[in-house]
Amino acid sequence: MALLLFNKPFGVLCQFSEEPNGPPRPTLAAFIDRPGVYPAGRLDHDSEGLLLLTDDGRLQSRITDPRFKMPKTYLAQVEGDPDDTALEPLRRGVHLKDGPTLPAEVRRIDSPELWPRDPPVRFRKSVPDCWLELTIREGRNRQVRRMTAAAGLPTLRLVRWQIGEWTLEGLAPGEWREITARA
Repeated sequence: MALLLFNKPFGVLCQFSEEPNGPPRPTLAAFIDRPGVYPAGRLDHDSEGLLLLTDDGRLQSRITDPRFKMPKTYLAQVEGDPDDTALEPLRRGVHLKDGPTLPAEVRRIDSPELWPRDPPVRFRKSVPDCWLELTIREGRNRQVRRMTAAAGLPTLRLVRWQIGEWTLEGLAPGEWREITARA
């Protein structure tokens, strides 16, 4: 059973083929030459970080099925300078168009030591920003971005750092490594 940990760069699609009618964008095929593995979950093209790929259907299900509530930790650069009170809606769960979210674990963190993003995040002198570490146990479409926006903290940069026990530690953007996994 193969399990690949991949640091997906900004702008890369979480699939091996280009979208038939979409603009040309880089795909996983530009980085991973390993037949038979498929993403266990997704990251939007404008999000970065940990993507797991496997050739084992049971493991893929355990990673992605909401019933297992596998924790996913993100580092999010957001607009604003929130205090604990401003983060409370995220900790309680926010109401989105597709229903309420489960509560998130969230805390402010110092700016993490990450690789530069290409293109860089826009900087505005008049608008403060900060970094949050958020852990969720769901996987809805663009969930973290929608949750922070609902709390009045639009996301500028989003990096998935950890899924369950697996982390991005030691992987530069575009790099992957294979590990042993248990289904």
